[in-house]
Amino acid sequence: MSSVRPALLRNPTESLRPIRKLRREELPQRTVTLAQFLIGKIVVHDLPEGRVSGRIVEDEAYPPGDPAGHHFRGPTPRIRPMYLARGHAYVYFNYGNHFMLNVVSEAEGMAAAILIRALEPLEGIALMQKNRGTERLLDLTRGPGRLAAALRITREHDALDLTSPGRLWLGVFDDEPAKEKKAGAARIGTTVRIGITRAADWPLRFYEVGNPFVSGPKFLLRPSAKHPKHIAKHK
Repeated sequence: MSSVRPALLRNPTESLRPIRKLRREELPQRTVTLAQFLIGKIVVHDLPEGRVSGRIVEDEAYPPGDPAGHHFRGPTPRIRPMYLARGHAYVYFNYGNHFMLNVVSEAEGMAAAILIRALEPLEGIALMQKNRGTERLLDLTRGPGRLAAALRITREHDALDLTSPGRLWLGVFDDEPAKEKKAGAARIGTTVRIGITRAADWPLRFYEVGNPFVSGPKFLLRPSAKHPKHIAKHK
């Protein structure tokens, strides 16, 4: 367990807060529900030089049967981690430029995942700046490629269990009161996913409303009126 002071505090008087590791049994068993649950949770990477971490403020769900998902056409060696139990990491190299961190999101044997799109930096900001080669706070972890570079997440982390002992893990503020949890759920916005052509109108992107670290064009941060039946059955 550790204590952190967020980079951009919603409450300037907020003191250091303890973080604990999430247990698999705490993770909802459906992809869409888990994607919403992960907003406000924390990605932690314990590097040799020190710890880096950030709050998840944006993600995208890719449930079973999703035409936009890597798993749509069936299993391949590349996507084997997607068939592991929820809470494992699925890391891939995108367009030869960036690694992308995903959280596997269904029961073992059922492929699905959640792309972590943006973090609000918490611990190890100087180290993240060094990893990214920039001092601009907003650019450190706003976008999936940027956050993977800032936290130094690579292919070697593919298939890691993010709920088991290890250097890369999912966490939560241990002192989060029930009232804050309820308020946090009310701050979650829903919109369409970015950079896809199939199922591009499905409202499967979730984000913390008003958080400056959310990525993508601001005009996309609007509610979607479409709720396909296929999505509803995965909630």
